[in-house]
Amino acid sequence: MSWIGYSDVIEYFQPGDLIIGGIVSLISITGDMNNFRQPYDSWNDETVVLTNNYQHVLALAFAVKEINENHQILPNVTLGFHIYDSFAKGTCHAIMVLLSQQTRFIPNYKCGIQNNLVAVIGGLYPDTSFYLAMVLGTYKVSQLTYGSALHLNDENEPHPFYNMVPNEGYQQMGLLLLLLHFRWTWVGVIAKDSINGDKFVKMIAAQFTLRAICVAFLRRVKTLKRSDIWHLINGMFELYNIAMKSNANALIFYDENIFILRWLLYLPELQEGTVEPKGKVWIMTIEMELTSLLYQRSWDIQVLHGALSFSVHSNEVLGFQHFLQTKNLLLTKEDGFVHYFWEQAFECGFDNKPGKICTGTEKLEDLPGNVFEMSMTGHSYNIYNAVYAVAHALEAIQSYQSKHKAMVDGRRVNIQDLQPWQLHHFLEGLSFNNSVGAEISFDRNRELRAGFDIINWVIFPNQSFHRVKVGKLDPQAPPDQVFTIHNEAITWHKSFNQSLPRSVCTDSCHPGYSKRKQEGEPFCCYDCISCPEGKFSSQKDTDDCYKCPEDQYPSKDQDSCLFKHKTFLSYEEPLGISLAVLAVFFSMFTALVLGTFLKHHDTPIVKANNRNLTYTLLVSLLLCFLSALLFIGQPEKMTCPLRQTAFSIIFSIAVSCVLAKTLTVVLAFMATIPGSRMRKWVGSRMATSIVLSCSLIQTGICAVWLVTSSPFPDADMNSVKEEIVLECNEGSVTMFYCVLGYMGLLAIASFTVAFLARKLPDSFNEAKFITFSMLVFCSVWLSFVPAYLSSKGKYMVAVEIFSIVASSGGLLACIFLPKCYIVVFQPKLNMREQIMRKR
Repeated sequence: MSWIGYSDVIEYFQPGDLIIGGIVSLISITGDMNNFRQPYDSWNDETVVLTNNYQHVLALAFAVKEINENHQILPNVTLGFHIYDSFAKGTCHAIMVLLSQQTRFIPNYKCGIQNNLVAVIGGLYPDTSFYLAMVLGTYKVSQLTYGSALHLNDENEPHPFYNMVPNEGYQQMGLLLLLLHFRWTWVGVIAKDSINGDKFVKMIAAQFTLRAICVAFLRRVKTLKRSDIWHLINGMFELYNIAMKSNANALIFYDENIFILRWLLYLPELQEGTVEPKGKVWIMTIEMELTSLLYQRSWDIQVLHGALSFSVHSNEVLGFQHFLQTKNLLLTKEDGFVHYFWEQAFECGFDNKPGKICTGTEKLEDLPGNVFEMSMTGHSYNIYNAVYAVAHALEAIQSYQSKHKAMVDGRRVNIQDLQPWQLHHFLEGLSFNNSVGAEISFDRNRELRAGFDIINWVIFPNQSFHRVKVGKLDPQAPPDQVFTIHNEAITWHKSFNQSLPRSVCTDSCHPGYSKRKQEGEPFCCYDCISCPEGKFSSQKDTDDCYKCPEDQYPSKDQDSCLFKHKTFLSYEEPLGISLAVLAVFFSMFTALVLGTFLKHHDTPIVKANNRNLTYTLLVSLLLCFLSALLFIGQPEKMTCPLRQTAFSIIFSIAVSCVLAKTLTVVLAFMATIPGSRMRKWVGSRMATSIVLSCSLIQTGICAVWLVTSSPFPDADMNSVKEEIVLECNEGSVTMFYCVLGYMGLLAIASFTVAFLARKLPDSFNEAKFITFSMLVFCSVWLSFVPAYLSSKGKYMVAVEIFSIVASSGGLLACIFLPKCYIVVFQPKLNMREQIMRKR
């Protein structure tokens, strides 16, 4: 049904003192929605009407009606309008008609002061706006674009148009903030193959990577044309399969209209074997409207349920729906669009056409939303504001004329004989509030200063839909309020079960794991590896694991840090109690041996090998056992220097006594040899000298240690994972090992002398017992070094205490137990006669 001929005039004209021109995109042809240069007579295809775009015509008419009825704006001046369709005869033809005498097509000719064109509002698509700008720029007529923003290659070049849409950079910023808000880092992109599409793709390449967002796939689509529609559709099948198979749940669709997306989502109905549709979050660019062509009305739109889009910030304009409901459009003879709209919107015909007959009683509110919306759409809102912008600029001119007799560019301004180029001066500095309270003004680039609303599309089973505002982008707001969105207000596609959709290449790495990039894949694709020992990660998708503060340690799952508890070898724990009991037991046993020896101090066994040395050795062993108690309990400023120095000096005395007793045995034997000069060395004076000299050397070493780098209380944060070990820092490790080394030297000397003297004849040769005792002593302390170095925390202290007790116990047992046995249980053997008999 081809309804439009070349001679047909598709226009809507309302006379007035000043005329606002309009270029809309209502009439189209099947398969090509964006041809703006060729007149219709070059096509023989079936025509269709973009029924939802008819609201653009009505929005312009409604705005002019409001202004003419409002005597506060432009009193004594009547606005009119002249609206043409951009396709029926081509954009350039339509604009030249607007610039001609109203009744005939004569460009560059004008007479009279009525129907004076002052500005043009249009168009919907960038191509339309571009062709308008080329012609209107020549005539310096103000152009207010209401659709996709128009940008010239040279933005510094003066241009005649004003964008009723904010800078597209703001929309791109909003898109990035939206993706970052939901943490959608793996997105698919479908962009129209156009100049604006090229700019959008360049923005993605420049900005997405900086914000850690990866593109799962990027495809460009061309406008569907009848000549190669099946070739293009075959390419779209491939695109559809890629989109549905991709694990990217957020898909960005960049185009000025929705028709290509509608085709893309309809493909499963055309070919078997196509991937089943999956729930996706479609993110659409500014001012996208859910429009259905006549042949698309039966197509399911549930796949768009939960989609998100951007729209110029707006509020419902009061009175517009009432205007639509009460105006009898069919009686408006000046409206050349209404019959074409009516026939396709209600699927009826006039003038005895076959099929259903239009009665004229049909109501707009009965139409589904994808055919015609009663609420003012984003594009219509832009047209509404554009009309008011022109009116307020004209009012400013009128005000200057009446009050100041203003001169503009060297000429006196006369509102009745206004030249279109004179309007620029007043539009540039324009600022006013529209009927819903929104401020309307242009920036230095002649782009609207405004923000965007974030719209959630809710599709109902009966194919009706509702747009819900769920957030906004306000570039003029404080930084923390530029982007706001209400997650709870969003309705997602039913496949997501109303939970927040995820769109990532790899599922999030849970706390306790970090990301490792997959070779050959974008940085958004990674593997999750557990944190190494001693590190943690408390958030999802961390790039690395971190060390806890010194006073904390990673939890078992390595997803948090727990405070370390302080610990030391105390009397309140089994280990500390056991060692303390052991030390006290041996000290009491030593005291018992000492008491026994004191009781039997006149017996030969006790008097043998220097009784005073025996008493000194027992007292030093008693103190050795008791010194072990200094190592138990919380380290203090007094106990730390005392524990090591006391232990080392007392042990040196004990080992010196053993050395002196051994040398006494050797010298005593040598003194029995006739003519020996060793007799003068035998006696208590030599033994005392050995004990004092050896002990004083160790005392000197300890004094140097205390003066240069004394032990002090410290906290070991690192040795034990879950504990802060309170310990005594040795101060100088060198001095500590010097002390141990000197004791070891004394022990080796005692062992060597005792070993050499073990077979000397005597009634009671003590050397062999000293040999065994020093063997035990050296074995204990040789084992101490590796055991001490391999232990951590309080167990290092426990090893040292055990070594003290064990080595002291070895001396006590090997040297004194045989003597105690004779003294207590075999007193007959402890008699001079018995000893002499054995000798």
